[in-house]
Amino acid sequence: MTRNFHVFCIAGTNSGVGKTTITLGLLRALKRRGLKVAPFKCGPDYIDTAFHKAACGAPSRNLDTWMDNDIGYTFAKGIINTDCAVIEGVMGMFDGAKAGKLEGSTADVALKLDVPVLLAVNARGMAGSIAPIVKGYTEFNKEIKIIGVIANNVSSDQHASILKESLKSSRLPPLLGWLPRDEKLKLPERHLGLVPVFENRKTQKWFDRLADICEKNVDIGKILKSSVVSRPLTVVKSSKKINISCSSTSPIHRFADSPVRSPKIAIAYDDAFNFYYEDNFDALRNAGFEIVFFSPLKDKAIPAGIKLLYIGGGFPEVFAKRLSANKSMLKSVADFAKAGGHVFAECGGFMYLSENIFCGCRKYNMCGVIPCNIKMGSKLHSLGYRETRLKHASFLGKKGTVLRGHEFHWSSAEFTSKNITPAFEVRGTRKGSKWTPTGIKINNIIASYIHVHFLSNPAIAVNFHSALNK
Repeated sequence: MTRNFHVFCIAGTNSGVGKTTITLGLLRALKRRGLKVAPFKCGPDYIDTAFHKAACGAPSRNLDTWMDNDIGYTFAKGIINTDCAVIEGVMGMFDGAKAGKLEGSTADVALKLDVPVLLAVNARGMAGSIAPIVKGYTEFNKEIKIIGVIANNVSSDQHASILKESLKSSRLPPLLGWLPRDEKLKLPERHLGLVPVFENRKTQKWFDRLADICEKNVDIGKILKSSVVSRPLTVVKSSKKINISCSSTSPIHRFADSPVRSPKIAIAYDDAFNFYYEDNFDALRNAGFEIVFFSPLKDKAIPAGIKLLYIGGGFPEVFAKRLSANKSMLKSVADFAKAGGHVFAECGGFMYLSENIFCGCRKYNMCGVIPCNIKMGSKLHSLGYRETRLKHASFLGKKGTVLRGHEFHWSSAEFTSKNITPAFEVRGTRKGSKWTPTGIKINNIIASYIHVHFLSNPAIAVNFHSALNK
């Protein structure tokens, strides 16, 4: 016998309307009600997912229809043994990887998983105008089920009443809640995104206050009642949608059974390096690896007995002074890499492996594994989805293996050697984008600015294991 399961997606009219704040408040409120919640984030964001975990205590996963070739698997895996799933959207609801296409958008996720949507609207300085905005989003794609609206930056109860009546009189999805205009609820931002939760440690009181506001001003009971489906435990794919209303007690597997031997992968994880996709960890474990986390900021050396060093993204420039001062760790990483150890570095990890990071007039020594200097810029250097293919055979796979990921950085790399072997060819999603070389391959080191999503090519983790377990 199945029990009720609740799932809804919080989409926005555009970036900056308060999706994350609304999501965090509801996650904490649902947890306090005794529900076991599974949080998700549409798109390639790895900062919001950390806030989700801080709010409800459960790991948050990315649902990205451009990078992940099977979001149904990702979703089903994430909701096993839970009572409710809350999906935070990305940007505006219909913003995707390509103009005019839904792929990669919140709308695409909602359609493929067939989940109801709450539309978040910034109501600051708005009254009756909320109606045509909601009407446009409701009628643009009628396959999407918008069950209600949550308004942000509402000035008073009276303001909320006006918004509610405006929607009701136009026979549009109802106003199911609102958040007040309150500067203390805002999350600080950096580089077009939130300051990571590791640096911006919101106290439990902050999350509880946000939940209190949601309990007072949001009809959580009605949202739950409007978002009931049969408890999903397996996923059945079809050409249009993924049926999440099936029931089965069979566990979900996509990778082969783990081999007997479990080689160790050391993953850098601390305040400086924490931009990872949760599903990358799962893919590595499912392929047979044992993951050992370490801190380049605090530890003196990398873990012993490892087969691979994985240094993901983050903000090493913010912690450059401390990273540079931990000379024993710098030497440990350099010794491992120069002795032929396998190293996979993404964005912040790429910066950490460089010779130096320049922040204005200040220079900070790094590992010196890659012959380049990193210079922080005053504006965005690169942003967007990236499709890559290997220029050379490596532990990632054969030459020509295609991977997908995301690139987002304000720094640039200036190589100090002319003898550079690019690791990848890369192109963006714009029509006519050409393949160009990027990153670097030195012996068993692969580094670039690309954050690779392993589920864009499920063979990646298996290739890791095959190469490292010979």
